[in-house]
Amino acid sequence: MKLHEWLDAYGVSHKNQTNIIIHKICVPAIFWSVIALLFCIPVPSFMSNIPYFNWATLVAVLALGFYFTLGLKPFLVMFTQVFLALGSIYYFKFDNLLMLAVGVFIIAWIFQFVGHKIEGKKPSFIDDLKFLLIGPLWIMKGIFN
Repeated sequence: MKLHEWLDAYGVSHKNQTNIIIHKICVPAIFWSVIALLFCIPVPSFMSNIPYFNWATLVAVLALGFYFTLGLKPFLVMFTQVFLALGSIYYFKFDNLLMLAVGVFIIAWIFQFVGHKIEGKKPSFIDDLKFLLIGPLWIMKGIFN
C-alpha cells in the first residue's frame, strides 16, 4: 500500500473528535514508551561494544526501513520522532526508566481503548499489525498533503 492508502485505512476507525484527541496525545506517548522499553532490555556483549547500539536503535532502524518504503518524507518524519525519543532517553537519564516506560505504556493504551470505545470501532492494528507503525504518521497526516 502507498502512504495515503495506509493513512486513509487507519482513519476509518478514527473519526470521532474525542478519539482523535486521545490518539494525538497517546500515540506519541506509546511510541516513546516502546522505545524506552526496548532501551531497557540488556544487550549482549557484542552489542555493548558499539556506541548507542541497543535494542531500541536496532528496532528503530528496522522500522525506519518500513517508513522509507512509504517515501522520503514519512522516513524523515519518523527519523525525527525516533531521534527525539532516543535523545530524551539519553539526555534526561531517567532514574527509573523501566517503571516510567511501563506506566506511560499502560496508561496511554487504556486511553486508546477508551477512545475506541467512544468511537465504536476496533483499533486498526487488530486487522494488521503494521497499523502500529502507521499511527505515528497518521497523527501528523496534515504534513503529507
